[in-house]
Amino acid sequence: MRVVAEVDPRYVSYNIEMVEVTGGRFWAPYRPTRQGQNTPGTHWSPNNLANNADLSRILGPNLFEYRPPIALSNLKLLKLAAALGPAYVRVSGTWRNSTYFQDNDGPPLKTPPPGFNGVLTRAQWRGVIDFIRTVHGSLVTSVATSMGTRDATGVWTPAQAKAWFDYTKRIGGHIYATEFMNEPTLVAFGGGAPKGYDATAFGRDAKIFAQFLRRESPQTLYLGPGSAGEDFFGLPSGAQIPIIPSDALLQATGPIFDAFSYHFYPAPSHRCVGANGTDPREILTPAWFDRNRKAYAFYAHLRDRYLPGKELWLTETGEASCGGDTWAAQFVDSFRLLDQFGSLAQKGVRTIMYNTLTGSDYGLLDEHTFEPRPNYWAALLWKRTMGKRVLDPGIVTTGQVRVYAHCMNGANGGVTLLVLNIDRNREASFTMPIASERYMLSAPSPFSKTVLLNGKELKVGIDGGLPAMRGQPTKAGLMKFPPLTITFITIPSAGNQGCGP
Repeated sequence: MRVVAEVDPRYVSYNIEMVEVTGGRFWAPYRPTRQGQNTPGTHWSPNNLANNADLSRILGPNLFEYRPPIALSNLKLLKLAAALGPAYVRVSGTWRNSTYFQDNDGPPLKTPPPGFNGVLTRAQWRGVIDFIRTVHGSLVTSVATSMGTRDATGVWTPAQAKAWFDYTKRIGGHIYATEFMNEPTLVAFGGGAPKGYDATAFGRDAKIFAQFLRRESPQTLYLGPGSAGEDFFGLPSGAQIPIIPSDALLQATGPIFDAFSYHFYPAPSHRCVGANGTDPREILTPAWFDRNRKAYAFYAHLRDRYLPGKELWLTETGEASCGGDTWAAQFVDSFRLLDQFGSLAQKGVRTIMYNTLTGSDYGLLDEHTFEPRPNYWAALLWKRTMGKRVLDPGIVTTGQVRVYAHCMNGANGGVTLLVLNIDRNREASFTMPIASERYMLSAPSPFSKTVLLNGKELKVGIDGGLPAMRGQPTKAGLMKFPPLTITFITIPSAGNQGCGP
């Protein structure tokens, strides 16, 4: 198997929304009704979408729920996050655009200053820096861009960003990479920018920030444009979303970015589109998985046109936008997640930042108990077994069985195969020429939150201690993959010349 690409050691990374750090209203998790159904909250309609209304009015107040600031010093959370290290920890999100940094040690402001919707204190930001240091993370973020950061003519000014950058340096933090604004293509949805904000205004402001960044933190990578939503799937028929095209943004900025960043969700969740949401029968089909490939192709084309030769970073992704569907927290979504990891690694995407570590239904961890969800175990096994060099497995990976290969993590010459059997009824098989170790993930049902490793349930200790995750020794010969299973196969004695030191 020849080497076809190489990814960052922090390929598997994650987001912590800024609203989780400050406390505030975030996507409310689903709750069972008396009939056993899930209540996603108020829905919007195509007519509402066409009005360019404020995000909260479009989606309805019941979709959000107040959270106190996340306990980043919690021992269980720290242990589980550290197990995913090294990783990029992106602290951003839509709420970041309108968050004020309170640059003093006084009592937290009860009300944000005009032009902001939230307040970040020094203590909260110091907690973020301490967390990142403890979990072997590298900070990725964005800056406030709402009306409170602008002069009388609506032009962005760096005063807030400078105070925040300066404080980060004083407490020993380092911003590894940053976007300017979270999702400028969707600025009408909570961007906090002036009315009528367009590509020309973004280009002007992004250039001002570029000058600031080169002066204040020249080692920080400038990611952009941070696009999202242009190939949006799953909208109700006739619905339209006001979007500033990336093409226009990149024409306005010119080649100022160090790497091209984009966001991708296969669909909006039922929380936002109600009955128009994804049919659960779709989510184990090649067409569902291949939405990720189509989004990559769309943004890779723009990268090649405007930022040729620059890396592609997927800085926010998950099962569905608006907090995820119910199955984002269930075993069935791990197939989509790992297919995304495998397919984008083959394309040389530098890193994938999952949204979120903990928060709403798409969190890797339950936001109240920090108990791992199925996607956590899937990400952890990828981290432990799949190295940064990507191999061509020599097998077409577009049907019900998908196979990916990397150099094995921690084994000179070793190879790891990932086999996803997404067929509900039929097993798959192939012959292994040499001995290996098998790590097979399964569940009592696709929509279960319980994950079995080689038939044994995965659980963590009260303090977040991880269980022993040992492979099952397997001799050369026919290897079978039951329906709806995920299997990592480590082959330390493969002797692959591309997987040397």
